[in-house]
Amino acid sequence: MTSASRRTVLATLGGVAAASILPARAQSFPAKRVTLVVPFPPGGPVDLTARQIGQKISEYWNQTVIIENRPGADAVIGAQAVQRADPDGHTLLVCAIHHSVHPSLKASLPYNFLEEFVPVSGAGIFPIIVCAHPSLPVNNVGELAAYAKANPGKLAYGSAGVGGGTHLAGELFKSMTGADMLHVAHRGSAPAMSSLLGNHVQLMFADGPTAVPQVQAKTVKALGISPARLSILPDIPTMPEAGLPGYEAYSWSGIVAPKGTPPEAVAALNAAMTRALKEPETVEKFEKFGAQPAPQTAAQFGAFLKAETEKWAKVVAEAKIPKT
Repeated sequence: MTSASRRTVLATLGGVAAASILPARAQSFPAKRVTLVVPFPPGGPVDLTARQIGQKISEYWNQTVIIENRPGADAVIGAQAVQRADPDGHTLLVCAIHHSVHPSLKASLPYNFLEEFVPVSGAGIFPIIVCAHPSLPVNNVGELAAYAKANPGKLAYGSAGVGGGTHLAGELFKSMTGADMLHVAHRGSAPAMSSLLGNHVQLMFADGPTAVPQVQAKTVKALGISPARLSILPDIPTMPEAGLPGYEAYSWSGIVAPKGTPPEAVAALNAAMTRALKEPETVEKFEKFGAQPAPQTAAQFGAFLKAETEKWAKVVAEAKIPKT
């Protein structure tokens, strides 16, 4: 794939001068175009959030923002490219739950994610919606847990791949309920949903963007959602409301920079991202594809990354998922 085919230049639209949103010490930032590296193909939820954020930052700063898709090696290739970039704040990684799970699943990594990247801000939350084939004789999460325990090994759930949010959400459900279900990994959320629609698997702990159209079309049954209700699907209860207190699983995206990035640049980036994520236009666009804006301070996002790494390490260990 050529660089031209995997890069989208977000046009500079003019707008608010940088001085109106940046700390005084960061007036010189950005000094050139900013690149957001997305370690996934175009069109997915992480990519969509990056494009909306990039467009708004471009407007605020009157500066070009490039979205560069660098998929491969389960999001490692894109992350490594940013790790090796100049730590000046102009090359950033749009990270995801994969980067918090990798230490527990991969035998070796070319970096230590928590130590070699600087947190900037959270970006988006992608709820997990428990979807069932219409033929499955359950109507809520409590009934699902009871049915799975009464029929060990007879239910299969599909995921977008080993170690992603849609896989680990299912493993968390199993660990909390004692359900015995088969995991069937697919190469992406779309193939997994196709398997559910064809009743080749009976369940999917689907990300919001994948689940919402099918739930709205009533081709699948939605049993519960995590972490919170969606305004576009207001009747779907949260997992605790549906009968599983304490359950919380979702996918997410955020922004990190290479280690050594100046604090002034991080502060400027965080301020711009926070503004972008709070704009009504952003909130509306995120909601349309089943996501929720998730602005955080750099410190809050750093604590979140650490907590996510620890949380999923326990789930992976309990599920006995082997390292690859």
